[in-house]
Amino acid sequence: QVQLAESGGGLVQAGGSLRLSCAASGSIASINVLGWHRQAPGRQRELVAAFTSSGSTNYADSVKGRFTISRDDGKNTVYLQMNSLKPEDTAVYYCNAVLSPWRSSWGQGTRVTVSS
Repeated sequence: QVQLAESGGGLVQAGGSLRLSCAASGSIASINVLGWHRQAPGRQRELVAAFTSSGSTNYADSVKGRFTISRDDGKNTVYLQMNSLKPEDTAVYYCNAVLSPWRSSWGQGTRVTVSS
């Protein structure tokens, strides 16, 4: 199993920046896909950005050019740098690790609030 712990959320004004961190522990070698999702009030959870099993990155269209996912394998940590934040980016952000089609792990979430 994989344990994930997010940090870095908070309140920021529109146009500002935040960096989220997700520290992974446990069966790190079993992770195929590692990334970030978010869930805004009243909306479904959606993919924000992720590293695929091949090492490439995927981004939601709504964050392309503003958000950057990166990783430090030495620290078993994945980051989400969020720039030019908009009020519609307000959500709880979750780190997600996919181990197989039927097994995944989620962090507890970190709240991001962007004020206008």
